[in-house]
Amino acid sequence: MMNRRSLLIGFGAAALGGRQALAAQRGPLVLAAASLQESMNAAADAWARLGHARPVLSFAASSALARQIAAGAAADLFVSADEPWMDDVERRGMIVAGSRANLVGNRLVVVQPASAPAAAAKLPLGRLLANGRVALADPASVPAGRYAQASLTRLGVWQSVAPRVVRGENVRAALALVERGAAEWGVVYATDARASRLVRAVRLLPANSHPPIRYPLARLRAATSSDAEGFRRFLLSGAGKAIFARFGFMAP
Repeated sequence: MMNRRSLLIGFGAAALGGRQALAAQRGPLVLAAASLQESMNAAADAWARLGHARPVLSFAASSALARQIAAGAAADLFVSADEPWMDDVERRGMIVAGSRANLVGNRLVVVQPASAPAAAAKLPLGRLLANGRVALADPASVPAGRYAQASLTRLGVWQSVAPRVVRGENVRAALALVERGAAEWGVVYATDARASRLVRAVRLLPANSHPPIRYPLARLRAATSSDAEGFRRFLLSGAGKAIFARFGFMAP
């Protein structure tokens, strides 16, 4: 007769096997920067059309996602909108060695509500932003906000703009403030402006006015999906990068 200990071991093995089978069946859980919503969904759809389980996507500010990972979030892949937050996760020993790579790049633009009178195209930036609220992702922690503050500082307008800054918890929240008229101006990624019909891009900020905008991708050590590495490689492939290019992303 099977003793109690053997029975418990059998139940434990069955439970472990069930969890592993479930992990194999589901798509990888991807924690991705908020600015990747449309492009990452398109990539997930393309991966599913190849016969794989569709990845599960969770979008937020890179800072929030990095903190979730540090707290033990059981995710498979992380795509940050800047290198410092990926550096933070890597320093904690939470990514798979050799899996980190730069996925795409981006640019910054000044936007205004599409319903507002079009700004003068050649107006100096200081005069352009001289009046009204300016929406940014929170510069204290969110990559888009950090890039925006660095650019406006380099261009000599940050001191005049800072008292009128309205902060969003991520770049899409900042974009939403402009979309609904809660801010007269915003500084967001070029891809965010492209994704919205409710804003108008009025100024492309110089690429040399802020650190290079790079989105690093890595597989997490907590990964359980058997498709995690395959999807990571797909995103970095020519086919994957062509999807991001359709949404306005650049080579990193």
